[in-house]
Amino acid sequence: MTKNPNSIMVMTTLRSLCLGLLFCWPLLVQGQGLGGLVAQSDSFLPVDEAYQLEVEVVSEQEIRLYWQIEDAYYLYQHRFKAKLEGEQGFIDTNFEFSPALDKNDEFFGDVSVYYSYADIRLRTDTEFSKAKLSITSQGCADAGLCYPPNTEHFILDGETGAVVKDDGSTPIATGVTTEAASFGEKSENTAGPTLWLALVFAFMGGIILNAMPCVFPILSLKVLGFATGDPSTHHRHTWWYLIGVVVSFVTVASVLMTLQGMGSAIGWGFQLQSPGFVIALAYLFTAMGLSLSGMVQFGGNLMNLGGNLASQGGNRGSFFTGVLAVVVASPCTAPFMGSALGFALTQPAPIALSVFAALGVGMASPMVLLSYSSLARRVLPRPGAWMETLKELLAFPLYATAVWLLWVAGKQAGVDTMATALAGLVMLALGLWLYRGSQLRRFMALVCIGLAVFLATLRGPTADPGTEARREGTVVWSETTLQGLRDEGVPVFVDVTADWCITCLANEQAVLFTDAMTAAFAESGVVYMVADWTQYDPVIGAFVTSHGRSGIPLYVMYPPNDDPFILPQLLTPGIVRDALNRVSQTGNSR
Repeated sequence: MTKNPNSIMVMTTLRSLCLGLLFCWPLLVQGQGLGGLVAQSDSFLPVDEAYQLEVEVVSEQEIRLYWQIEDAYYLYQHRFKAKLEGEQGFIDTNFEFSPALDKNDEFFGDVSVYYSYADIRLRTDTEFSKAKLSITSQGCADAGLCYPPNTEHFILDGETGAVVKDDGSTPIATGVTTEAASFGEKSENTAGPTLWLALVFAFMGGIILNAMPCVFPILSLKVLGFATGDPSTHHRHTWWYLIGVVVSFVTVASVLMTLQGMGSAIGWGFQLQSPGFVIALAYLFTAMGLSLSGMVQFGGNLMNLGGNLASQGGNRGSFFTGVLAVVVASPCTAPFMGSALGFALTQPAPIALSVFAALGVGMASPMVLLSYSSLARRVLPRPGAWMETLKELLAFPLYATAVWLLWVAGKQAGVDTMATALAGLVMLALGLWLYRGSQLRRFMALVCIGLAVFLATLRGPTADPGTEARREGTVVWSETTLQGLRDEGVPVFVDVTADWCITCLANEQAVLFTDAMTAAFAESGVVYMVADWTQYDPVIGAFVTSHGRSGIPLYVMYPPNDDPFILPQLLTPGIVRDALNRVSQTGNSR
Protein backbone atom coordinates (compact mmCIF):
# COMPACT_ATOMS: atom_id res chain seq x y z
CA MET A 1 0.00 0.00 0.00
CA THR A 2 1.39 3.45 -0.94
CA LYS A 3 1.57 6.00 1.87
CA ASN A 4 0.22 9.51 1.34
CA PRO A 5 3.21 11.86 0.88
CA ASN A 6 1.32 14.68 2.60
CA SER A 7 0.71 12.60 5.70
CA ILE A 8 4.38 11.63 5.84
CA MET A 9 5.34 15.32 5.58
CA VAL A 10 2.95 16.25 8.41
CA MET A 11 4.31 13.46 10.62
CA THR A 12 7.89 14.50 9.93
CA THR A 13 7.12 18.16 10.71
CA LEU A 14 5.38 17.28 13.97
CA ARG A 15 8.27 15.09 15.05
CA SER A 16 10.77 17.82 14.19
CA LEU A 17 8.80 20.18 16.40
CA CYS A 18 8.94 17.58 19.17
CA LEU A 19 12.72 17.49 18.78
CA GLY A 20 12.84 21.26 19.22
CA LEU A 21 10.84 20.95 22.43
CA LEU A 22 13.21 18.22 23.60
CA PHE A 23 16.17 20.58 23.38
CA CYS A 24 14.17 23.43 24.93
CA TRP A 25 13.12 21.26 27.87
CA PRO A 26 16.15 21.89 30.12
CA LEU A 27 15.32 25.60 30.19
CA LEU A 28 11.56 25.04 30.38
CA VAL A 29 11.96 23.08 33.59
CA GLN A 30 13.87 25.99 35.09
CA GLY A 31 10.57 27.84 35.28
CA GLN A 32 10.20 29.50 31.89
CA GLY A 33 7.47 28.22 29.62
CA LEU A 34 8.01 28.46 25.90
CA GLY A 35 5.04 30.73 25.49
CA GLY A 36 6.42 33.05 28.15
CA LEU A 37 9.78 33.17 26.39
CA VAL A 38 8.21 34.13 23.10
CA ALA A 39 6.08 36.76 24.78
CA GLN A 40 9.14 38.23 26.49
CA SER A 41 11.08 38.37 23.24
CA ASP A 42 8.51 40.76 21.76
CA SER A 43 8.44 43.09 24.81
CA PHE A 44 12.21 43.72 25.18
CA LEU A 45 14.14 46.26 23.15
CA PRO A 46 17.04 45.32 20.86
CA VAL A 47 20.35 45.93 22.59
CA ASP A 48 21.28 48.89 20.35
CA GLU A 49 18.00 50.61 21.23
CA ALA A 50 18.13 49.88 24.95
CA TYR A 51 21.68 51.29 25.21
CA GLN A 52 22.64 54.02 22.73
CA LEU A 53 26.32 54.92 22.80
CA GLU A 54 27.84 58.22 21.69
CA VAL A 55 31.63 58.62 21.49
CA GLU A 56 33.41 61.97 21.66
CA VAL A 57 37.15 62.61 21.27
CA VAL A 58 37.87 65.23 23.96
CA SER A 59 41.61 65.27 23.30
CA GLU A 60 44.34 63.02 21.99
CA GLN A 61 44.47 61.38 25.43
CA GLU A 62 40.81 61.47 26.48
CA ILE A 63 37.64 59.92 25.07
CA ARG A 64 34.13 60.49 26.39
CA LEU A 65 31.71 57.55 26.33
CA TYR A 66 28.05 58.46 26.86
CA TRP A 67 25.29 55.84 26.97
CA GLN A 68 21.63 56.89 26.84
CA ILE A 69 19.83 54.08 28.69
CA GLU A 70 16.11 53.41 28.29
CA ASP A 71 13.84 53.29 31.34
CA ALA A 72 13.90 50.01 33.33
CA TYR A 73 17.22 49.02 31.76
CA TYR A 74 20.69 49.30 33.30
CA LEU A 75 24.39 48.77 32.51
CA TYR A 76 26.96 47.07 34.75
CA GLN A 77 29.92 49.21 35.75
CA HIS A 78 32.29 46.22 36.05
CA ARG A 79 31.42 44.92 32.56
CA PHE A 80 32.80 47.91 30.62
CA LYS A 81 35.88 46.87 28.62
CA ALA A 82 37.88 48.90 26.13
CA LYS A 83 40.55 48.23 23.55
CA LEU A 84 42.25 51.10 21.73
CA GLU A 85 44.33 50.20 18.69
CA GLY A 86 46.61 52.86 17.26
CA GLU A 87 48.81 52.87 14.19
CA GLN A 88 51.76 51.52 16.19
CA GLY A 89 49.81 48.91 18.14
CA PHE A 90 47.60 48.76 21.21
CA ILE A 91 47.39 51.74 23.59
CA ASP A 92 46.94 51.34 27.34
CA THR A 93 43.71 52.86 28.64
CA ASN A 94 41.91 53.28 31.95
CA PHE A 95 38.33 54.19 32.83
CA GLU A 96 37.26 57.17 34.91
CA PHE A 97 33.78 56.18 36.10
CA SER A 98 31.01 58.53 37.18
CA PRO A 99 29.08 57.61 40.37
CA ALA A 100 26.90 54.50 40.03
CA LEU A 101 24.08 52.89 42.01
CA ASP A 102 24.57 49.82 44.20
CA LYS A 103 22.39 46.87 43.27
CA ASN A 104 21.97 43.26 44.30
CA ASP A 105 21.76 41.56 40.92
CA GLU A 106 20.47 38.04 40.23
CA PHE A 107 23.28 37.38 37.74
CA PHE A 108 26.37 38.99 39.36
CA GLY A 109 25.40 39.61 43.01
CA ASP A 110 26.35 42.96 44.59
CA VAL A 111 27.32 45.29 41.74
CA SER A 112 27.35 48.94 40.68
CA VAL A 113 25.03 49.83 37.81
CA TYR A 114 23.91 52.80 35.72
CA TYR A 115 20.29 53.74 35.05
CA SER A 116 19.12 56.44 32.59
CA TYR A 117 22.64 57.29 31.43
CA ALA A 118 26.33 56.46 31.88
CA ASP A 119 28.89 59.21 31.36
CA ILE A 120 32.39 57.70 31.43
CA ARG A 121 35.84 58.98 30.46
CA LEU A 122 38.49 56.78 28.87
CA ARG A 123 42.01 58.12 29.36
CA THR A 124 45.13 56.97 27.51
CA ASP A 125 48.77 56.89 28.55
CA THR A 126 49.96 58.19 25.18
CA GLU A 127 48.55 60.46 22.52
CA PHE A 128 46.95 58.99 19.41
CA SER A 129 46.15 60.40 16.01
CA LYS A 130 44.29 57.63 14.18
CA ALA A 131 42.90 54.82 16.34
CA LYS A 132 40.24 52.17 16.49
CA LEU A 133 38.17 51.87 19.66
CA SER A 134 36.41 48.61 20.57
CA ILE A 135 34.14 49.15 23.56
CA THR A 136 32.26 46.32 25.30
CA SER A 137 29.33 46.73 27.66
CA GLN A 138 26.69 44.50 29.17
CA GLY A 139 23.30 45.31 30.64
CA CYS A 140 20.00 43.87 31.79
CA ALA A 141 16.36 44.83 32.06
CA ASP A 142 14.53 45.03 35.37
CA ALA A 143 11.98 42.57 33.97
CA GLY A 144 14.59 39.80 34.02
CA LEU A 145 16.35 39.78 30.64
CA CYS A 146 20.16 39.92 30.64
CA TYR A 147 21.83 40.71 27.32
CA PRO A 148 25.10 39.05 26.23
CA PRO A 149 28.18 41.35 26.16
CA ASN A 150 27.88 43.83 23.29
CA THR A 151 30.94 45.19 21.48
CA GLU A 152 30.85 48.32 19.30
CA HIS A 153 33.68 49.63 17.13
CA PHE A 154 34.62 53.21 16.23
CA ILE A 155 37.36 54.84 14.15
CA LEU A 156 38.74 57.90 15.95
CA ASP A 157 40.80 60.86 14.74
CA GLY A 158 42.62 62.38 17.70
CA GLU A 159 43.64 65.47 15.74
CA THR A 160 40.26 66.48 14.25
CA GLY A 161 37.99 64.79 16.80
CA ALA A 162 36.10 62.89 14.09
CA VAL A 163 34.32 59.67 15.14
CA VAL A 164 33.02 57.09 12.65
CA LYS A 165 31.19 53.93 13.67
CA ASP A 166 32.77 50.79 12.22
CA ASP A 167 31.76 47.16 11.74
CA GLY A 168 34.99 45.93 13.33
CA SER A 169 36.76 44.98 10.11
CA THR A 170 38.74 48.15 9.35
CA PRO A 171 42.49 47.67 9.99
CA ILE A 172 44.47 50.50 11.57
CA ALA A 173 48.01 49.24 11.06
CA THR A 174 49.53 46.46 9.01
CA GLY A 175 49.74 43.23 10.95
CA VAL A 176 47.41 44.38 13.72
CA THR A 177 44.21 42.38 14.01
CA THR A 178 40.76 43.75 14.75
CA GLU A 179 39.23 40.99 16.81
CA ALA A 180 36.34 42.16 19.02
CA ALA A 181 37.31 42.99 22.59
CA SER A 182 36.95 40.16 25.05
CA PHE A 183 37.02 41.26 28.67
CA GLY A 184 39.13 44.19 27.55
CA GLU A 185 41.76 41.94 25.97
CA LYS A 186 42.71 40.71 22.56
CA SER A 187 41.73 37.05 22.28
CA GLU A 188 43.25 35.74 19.11
CA ASN A 189 45.99 36.60 16.69
CA THR A 190 43.85 36.27 13.62
CA ALA A 191 40.66 37.95 12.51
CA GLY A 192 37.38 36.07 12.63
CA PRO A 193 36.40 33.84 9.72
CA THR A 194 34.43 34.99 6.73
CA LEU A 195 31.17 33.27 5.82
CA TRP A 196 32.79 30.96 3.28
CA LEU A 197 35.58 30.03 5.64
CA ALA A 198 33.03 29.42 8.41
CA LEU A 199 31.08 27.11 6.08
CA VAL A 200 34.24 25.16 5.25
CA PHE A 201 35.21 24.92 8.93
CA ALA A 202 31.70 23.76 9.87
CA PHE A 203 31.73 21.13 7.12
CA MET A 204 35.14 19.81 8.23
CA GLY A 205 34.09 19.84 11.88
CA GLY A 206 31.00 17.82 10.97
CA ILE A 207 33.13 15.19 9.23
CA ILE A 208 35.38 14.87 12.29
CA LEU A 209 32.33 14.43 14.56
CA ASN A 210 31.86 10.97 13.04
CA ALA A 211 35.04 9.79 14.78
CA MET A 212 33.91 10.93 18.22
CA PRO A 213 33.24 8.07 20.67
CA CYS A 214 29.71 9.25 21.37
CA VAL A 215 28.70 9.03 17.69
CA PHE A 216 30.70 6.10 16.33
CA PRO A 217 28.52 3.21 17.67
CA ILE A 218 25.40 4.69 16.06
CA LEU A 219 27.09 5.07 12.68
CA SER A 220 28.57 1.56 12.87
CA LEU A 221 25.05 0.17 13.02
CA LYS A 222 24.11 2.09 9.90
CA VAL A 223 27.18 0.90 8.00
CA LEU A 224 26.27 -2.71 8.79
CA GLY A 225 23.19 -2.26 6.63
CA PHE A 226 25.40 -1.79 3.55
CA ALA A 227 26.29 -5.48 3.67
CA THR A 228 22.78 -6.46 2.60
CA GLY A 229 20.02 -5.10 0.43
CA ASP A 230 19.75 -3.12 -2.77
CA PRO A 231 22.29 -0.27 -3.33
CA SER A 232 19.52 2.08 -4.53
CA THR A 233 17.73 1.56 -1.22
CA HIS A 234 20.92 2.41 0.66
CA HIS A 235 21.25 5.61 -1.37
CA ARG A 236 17.74 6.73 -0.54
CA HIS A 237 18.10 5.91 3.16
CA THR A 238 21.38 7.79 3.54
CA TRP A 239 19.84 10.89 1.94
CA TRP A 240 17.02 10.69 4.48
CA TYR A 241 19.69 10.29 7.16
CA LEU A 242 21.36 13.47 5.87
CA ILE A 243 18.03 15.34 6.01
CA GLY A 244 17.53 14.17 9.60
CA VAL A 245 20.98 15.38 10.62
CA VAL A 246 20.61 18.79 8.94
CA VAL A 247 17.07 19.39 10.27
CA SER A 248 18.24 18.49 13.78
CA PHE A 249 21.25 20.83 13.70
CA VAL A 250 19.13 23.67 12.35
CA THR A 251 16.45 23.03 15.00
CA VAL A 252 19.01 23.05 17.82
CA ALA A 253 20.61 26.20 16.37
CA SER A 254 17.22 27.94 16.20
CA VAL A 255 16.50 27.16 19.85
CA LEU A 256 20.02 28.19 20.89
CA MET A 257 19.83 31.50 19.00
CA THR A 258 16.36 32.26 20.37
CA LEU A 259 17.46 31.70 23.96
CA GLN A 260 20.68 33.68 23.47
CA GLY A 261 18.69 36.51 21.94
CA MET A 262 16.59 36.63 25.11
CA GLY A 263 19.67 36.99 27.28
CA SER A 264 20.58 33.42 28.25
CA ALA A 265 24.36 33.00 28.30
CA ILE A 266 24.37 29.48 26.85
CA GLY A 267 26.37 27.70 24.19
CA TRP A 268 26.64 24.51 22.18
CA GLY A 269 25.71 21.53 24.35
CA PHE A 270 23.58 23.74 26.65
CA GLN A 271 20.97 20.98 27.06
CA LEU A 272 23.57 18.85 28.85
CA GLN A 273 23.67 21.39 31.67
CA SER A 274 20.32 19.95 32.79
CA PRO A 275 20.58 16.76 34.94
CA GLY A 276 17.16 15.70 33.68
CA PHE A 277 18.28 15.75 30.06
CA VAL A 278 21.50 13.91 30.92
CA ILE A 279 19.55 11.17 32.73
CA ALA A 280 17.12 10.91 29.80
CA LEU A 281 20.09 10.34 27.47
CA ALA A 282 21.43 7.65 29.82
CA TYR A 283 18.04 5.90 29.67
CA LEU A 284 18.04 6.11 25.87
CA PHE A 285 21.55 4.64 25.56
CA THR A 286 20.69 1.84 27.97
CA ALA A 287 17.54 0.95 26.04
CA MET A 288 19.50 0.92 22.79
CA GLY A 289 22.18 -1.27 24.35
CA LEU A 290 19.60 -3.74 25.64
CA SER A 291 18.13 -3.95 22.16
CA LEU A 292 21.53 -4.63 20.59
CA SER A 293 22.20 -7.29 23.22
CA GLY A 294 18.97 -9.04 22.22
CA MET A 295 17.43 -8.64 25.68
CA VAL A 296 14.58 -6.48 24.39
CA GLN A 297 13.16 -5.96 20.93
CA PHE A 298 11.70 -2.69 19.72
CA GLY A 299 10.66 -4.09 16.38
CA GLY A 300 11.70 -2.99 12.91
CA ASN A 301 15.14 -3.11 11.44
CA LEU A 302 17.84 -2.66 14.08
CA MET A 303 20.10 -1.17 11.44
CA ASN A 304 17.96 1.96 11.78
CA LEU A 305 18.12 1.93 15.55
CA GLY A 306 17.61 5.19 17.40
CA GLY A 307 14.93 4.84 20.00
CA ASN A 308 11.38 3.93 19.08
CA LEU A 309 11.34 6.31 16.12
CA ALA A 310 14.64 5.39 14.52
CA SER A 311 13.97 1.68 15.03
CA GLN A 312 11.33 1.86 12.31
CA GLY A 313 12.43 0.68 8.92
CA GLY A 314 12.39 2.77 5.76
CA ASN A 315 12.84 6.47 5.27
CA ARG A 316 11.50 7.49 8.66
CA GLY A 317 13.90 5.16 10.43
CA SER A 318 16.82 6.68 8.53
CA PHE A 319 15.60 10.22 9.22
CA PHE A 320 15.43 9.61 12.97
CA THR A 321 18.77 7.83 12.96
CA GLY A 322 20.10 11.22 11.83
CA VAL A 323 18.18 12.89 14.66
CA LEU A 324 19.70 10.45 17.15
CA ALA A 325 23.21 11.02 15.77
CA VAL A 326 22.86 14.75 16.48
CA VAL A 327 21.52 14.10 19.99
CA VAL A 328 24.46 11.86 20.91
CA ALA A 329 26.94 14.25 19.23
CA SER A 330 25.91 17.14 21.48
CA PRO A 331 28.62 16.45 24.13
CA CYS A 332 31.32 16.61 21.45
CA THR A 333 33.11 19.57 19.92
CA ALA A 334 35.34 18.72 16.98
CA PRO A 335 38.26 20.80 15.65
CA PHE A 336 37.15 23.71 13.42
CA MET A 337 33.70 23.74 15.05
CA GLY A 338 34.53 26.36 17.68
CA SER A 339 35.44 29.25 15.40
CA ALA A 340 32.73 28.33 12.85
CA LEU A 341 29.89 28.23 15.38
CA GLY A 342 31.25 31.25 17.24
CA PHE A 343 31.10 33.18 13.97
CA ALA A 344 27.62 31.85 13.18
CA LEU A 345 26.07 33.01 16.44
CA THR A 346 27.17 36.60 15.81
CA GLN A 347 25.48 36.73 12.39
CA PRO A 348 21.88 37.23 11.23
CA ALA A 349 19.68 34.14 11.40
CA PRO A 350 19.92 33.06 7.71
CA ILE A 351 23.73 33.13 7.78
CA ALA A 352 23.91 31.43 11.18
CA LEU A 353 21.55 28.63 10.15
CA SER A 354 23.50 28.08 6.93
CA VAL A 355 26.66 27.43 9.00
CA PHE A 356 24.83 24.92 11.20
CA ALA A 357 23.39 23.27 8.06
CA ALA A 358 26.95 22.96 6.70
CA LEU A 359 27.92 21.26 9.97
CA GLY A 360 25.10 18.76 9.43
CA VAL A 361 26.03 18.14 5.81
CA GLY A 362 29.63 17.51 6.87
CA MET A 363 28.55 15.02 9.52
CA ALA A 364 26.26 13.10 7.15
CA SER A 365 28.44 13.22 4.01
CA PRO A 366 30.72 10.25 4.87
CA MET A 367 27.65 8.02 5.26
CA VAL A 368 26.21 9.20 1.95
CA LEU A 369 29.53 8.63 0.16
CA LEU A 370 29.87 5.15 1.68
CA SER A 371 26.44 4.20 0.39
CA TYR A 372 27.61 5.00 -3.15
CA SER A 373 30.96 3.23 -2.77
CA SER A 374 31.19 -0.15 -4.45
CA LEU A 375 34.55 -0.63 -2.70
CA ALA A 376 32.86 -0.32 0.70
CA ARG A 377 30.35 -2.98 -0.27
CA ARG A 378 33.14 -5.28 -1.45
CA VAL A 379 35.21 -4.77 1.71
CA LEU A 380 32.34 -5.71 4.02
CA PRO A 381 32.13 -9.49 4.52
CA ARG A 382 29.10 -11.37 3.33
CA PRO A 383 26.10 -11.35 5.66
CA GLY A 384 26.32 -13.95 8.38
CA ALA A 385 26.66 -14.61 12.08
CA TRP A 386 29.40 -11.97 12.35
CA MET A 387 26.77 -9.25 11.97
CA GLU A 388 24.88 -10.43 15.04
CA THR A 389 28.11 -10.75 17.02
CA LEU A 390 29.25 -7.25 16.03
CA LYS A 391 25.83 -5.84 16.86
CA GLU A 392 26.00 -7.35 20.36
CA LEU A 393 29.55 -6.05 20.79
CA LEU A 394 28.47 -2.50 19.91
CA ALA A 395 26.07 -2.55 22.85
CA PHE A 396 28.94 -2.20 25.31
CA PRO A 397 30.09 1.28 24.20
CA LEU A 398 26.48 2.35 24.70
CA TYR A 399 26.45 0.93 28.23
CA ALA A 400 29.74 2.72 28.93
CA THR A 401 28.26 5.98 27.63
CA ALA A 402 25.26 5.54 29.95
CA VAL A 403 27.64 5.08 32.91
CA TRP A 404 29.49 8.27 31.98
CA LEU A 405 26.22 10.21 31.63
CA LEU A 406 25.09 9.08 35.08
CA TRP A 407 28.46 10.18 36.47
CA VAL A 408 27.84 13.61 34.91
CA ALA A 409 24.37 13.71 36.49
CA GLY A 410 25.95 12.83 39.84
CA LYS A 411 28.48 15.66 39.48
CA GLN A 412 25.65 18.06 38.63
CA ALA A 413 22.99 17.02 41.13
CA GLY A 414 24.70 14.83 43.72
CA VAL A 415 25.27 11.14 44.39
CA ASP A 416 21.68 10.63 45.61
CA THR A 417 20.38 11.77 42.22
CA MET A 418 22.76 9.36 40.49
CA ALA A 419 21.59 6.50 42.74
CA THR A 420 17.90 7.10 42.02
CA ALA A 421 18.66 7.33 38.31
CA LEU A 422 20.46 3.97 38.49
CA ALA A 423 17.42 2.49 40.23
CA GLY A 424 15.33 3.96 37.44
CA LEU A 425 17.53 2.22 34.87
CA VAL A 426 16.85 -1.11 36.58
CA MET A 427 13.12 -0.45 36.41
CA LEU A 428 13.43 0.61 32.77
CA ALA A 429 15.23 -2.61 31.87
CA LEU A 430 12.61 -4.67 33.72
CA GLY A 431 9.81 -2.82 31.99
CA LEU A 432 11.30 -3.34 28.53
CA TRP A 433 11.80 -7.02 29.27
CA LEU A 434 8.21 -7.47 30.55
CA TYR A 435 6.70 -5.68 27.58
CA ARG A 436 7.00 -8.77 25.39
CA GLY A 437 4.15 -11.04 26.42
CA SER A 438 0.61 -11.03 27.77
CA GLN A 439 -1.56 -8.05 28.57
CA LEU A 440 -0.74 -8.45 32.26
CA ARG A 441 2.99 -8.36 31.53
CA ARG A 442 2.51 -5.24 29.41
CA PHE A 443 0.58 -3.54 32.18
CA MET A 444 3.35 -4.38 34.64
CA ALA A 445 5.88 -3.11 32.10
CA LEU A 446 4.14 0.25 31.85
CA VAL A 447 4.11 0.51 35.65
CA CYS A 448 7.87 -0.18 35.74
CA ILE A 449 8.57 2.34 33.00
CA GLY A 450 6.43 4.95 34.78
CA LEU A 451 8.36 4.30 37.99
CA ALA A 452 11.63 4.68 36.06
CA VAL A 453 10.50 8.09 34.78
CA PHE A 454 9.49 9.11 38.31
CA LEU A 455 12.88 8.10 39.71
CA ALA A 456 14.58 10.11 36.97
CA THR A 457 12.89 13.27 38.28
CA LEU A 458 14.07 12.89 41.90
CA ARG A 459 16.91 15.14 43.03
CA GLY A 460 19.13 14.84 46.05
CA PRO A 461 21.21 17.51 47.79
CA THR A 462 23.98 18.97 45.67
CA ALA A 463 27.36 20.41 46.51
CA ASP A 464 27.85 24.11 45.95
CA PRO A 465 29.33 24.29 42.42
CA GLY A 466 32.60 26.09 41.94
CA THR A 467 33.68 25.90 45.59
CA GLU A 468 36.69 23.76 44.82
CA ALA A 469 38.91 23.26 41.80
CA ARG A 470 38.75 20.11 39.71
CA ARG A 471 42.38 19.20 40.45
CA GLU A 472 45.00 20.05 43.05
CA GLY A 473 47.21 22.90 41.89
CA THR A 474 44.46 24.61 39.91
CA VAL A 475 42.46 27.71 40.83
CA VAL A 476 38.71 28.23 40.49
CA TRP A 477 37.99 30.81 37.79
CA SER A 478 36.31 34.10 38.52
CA GLU A 479 36.49 37.34 36.63
CA THR A 480 37.71 39.16 39.75
CA THR A 481 40.48 36.64 40.43
CA LEU A 482 41.58 36.65 36.79
CA GLN A 483 41.70 40.44 36.65
CA GLY A 484 43.63 40.59 39.94
CA LEU A 485 46.28 38.21 38.64
CA ARG A 486 46.46 40.14 35.37
CA ASP A 487 46.97 43.41 37.26
CA GLU A 488 49.89 41.80 39.14
CA GLY A 489 51.48 40.68 35.85
CA VAL A 490 50.98 36.97 36.60
CA PRO A 491 50.55 34.70 33.54
CA VAL A 492 47.27 32.75 33.59
CA PHE A 493 45.87 29.80 31.65
CA VAL A 494 42.05 29.56 31.68
CA ASP A 495 40.49 26.16 30.98
CA VAL A 496 36.72 26.38 30.37
CA THR A 497 35.51 22.81 30.72
CA ALA A 498 32.57 20.63 31.78
CA ASP A 499 32.06 17.04 32.86
CA TRP A 500 29.73 16.47 29.88
CA CYS A 501 32.33 17.70 27.36
CA ILE A 502 34.09 14.62 25.99
CA THR A 503 36.74 16.65 24.17
CA CYS A 504 37.52 18.50 27.42
CA LEU A 505 37.96 15.27 29.37
CA ALA A 506 40.16 13.76 26.65
CA ASN A 507 42.43 16.82 26.62
CA GLU A 508 42.71 16.78 30.41
CA GLN A 509 43.59 13.11 30.70
CA ALA A 510 45.95 12.96 27.72
CA VAL A 511 47.67 16.35 28.03
CA LEU A 512 46.73 18.91 30.65
CA PHE A 513 46.59 16.81 33.82
CA THR A 514 49.66 14.67 33.20
CA ASP A 515 52.53 14.94 35.69
CA ALA A 516 54.87 16.28 33.02
CA MET A 517 52.47 19.07 32.03
CA THR A 518 51.77 19.96 35.67
CA ALA A 519 55.52 20.38 36.14
CA ALA A 520 55.74 22.49 32.98
CA PHE A 521 53.05 24.87 34.26
CA ALA A 522 54.84 25.17 37.62
CA GLU A 523 58.19 25.80 35.93
CA SER A 524 56.70 28.53 33.74
CA GLY A 525 54.93 30.16 36.70
CA VAL A 526 51.57 30.04 34.89
CA VAL A 527 48.47 29.91 37.09
CA TYR A 528 46.03 27.21 35.90
CA MET A 529 42.43 28.44 36.28
CA VAL A 530 39.42 26.14 35.78
CA ALA A 531 36.03 27.53 34.77
CA ASP A 532 33.64 24.60 35.28
CA TRP A 533 30.57 24.98 33.05
CA THR A 534 29.04 21.60 33.92
CA GLN A 535 26.03 23.46 35.27
CA TYR A 536 24.48 26.60 33.81
CA ASP A 537 26.47 29.68 34.79
CA PRO A 538 25.69 32.94 32.96
CA VAL A 539 29.00 34.51 33.96
CA ILE A 540 31.04 31.70 32.39
CA GLY A 541 28.68 31.77 29.42
CA ALA A 542 29.41 35.47 28.95
CA PHE A 543 33.16 34.77 29.18
CA VAL A 544 32.89 32.11 26.44
CA THR A 545 30.81 34.39 24.22
CA SER A 546 33.19 37.30 24.69
CA HIS A 547 35.98 35.23 23.15
CA GLY A 548 33.95 34.61 20.00
CA ARG A 549 33.06 31.01 20.87
CA SER A 550 29.71 29.28 21.26
CA GLY A 551 30.88 26.17 23.10
CA ILE A 552 33.70 24.43 24.87
CA PRO A 553 36.47 23.46 25.31
CA LEU A 554 37.93 26.95 25.43
CA TYR A 555 41.60 27.45 26.38
CA VAL A 556 42.84 31.02 26.81
CA MET A 557 46.45 31.85 27.67
CA TYR A 558 47.12 35.23 29.28
CA PRO A 559 50.80 36.25 29.06
CA PRO A 560 52.01 38.84 31.58
CA ASN A 561 51.12 42.37 30.46
CA ASP A 562 50.26 41.23 26.97
CA ASP A 563 47.24 40.23 24.93
CA PRO A 564 45.72 36.75 25.44
CA PHE A 565 45.52 34.11 22.75
CA ILE A 566 43.33 31.05 22.28
CA LEU A 567 44.68 27.51 21.94
CA PRO A 568 43.11 24.87 19.63
CA GLN A 569 40.25 22.72 20.91
CA LEU A 570 42.24 19.49 20.48
CA LEU A 571 45.50 19.76 22.40
CA THR A 572 48.84 18.01 22.18
CA PRO A 573 51.75 18.35 24.63
CA GLY A 574 53.67 20.26 21.97
CA ILE A 575 50.91 22.85 21.52
CA VAL A 576 50.70 23.54 25.26
CA ARG A 577 54.49 23.65 25.70
CA ASP A 578 54.79 26.12 22.81
CA ALA A 579 52.18 28.32 24.50
CA LEU A 580 54.06 28.15 27.81
CA ASN A 581 57.34 29.01 26.07
CA ARG A 582 55.65 31.96 24.38
CA VAL A 583 54.47 33.18 27.79
CA SER A 584 57.98 32.83 29.22
CA GLN A 585 59.50 34.76 26.32
CA THR A 586 56.92 37.51 26.72
CA GLY A 587 57.69 37.81 30.42
CA ASN A 588 61.45 37.91 29.88
CA SER A 589 61.20 40.58 27.18
CA ARG A 590 59.43 43.05 29.48
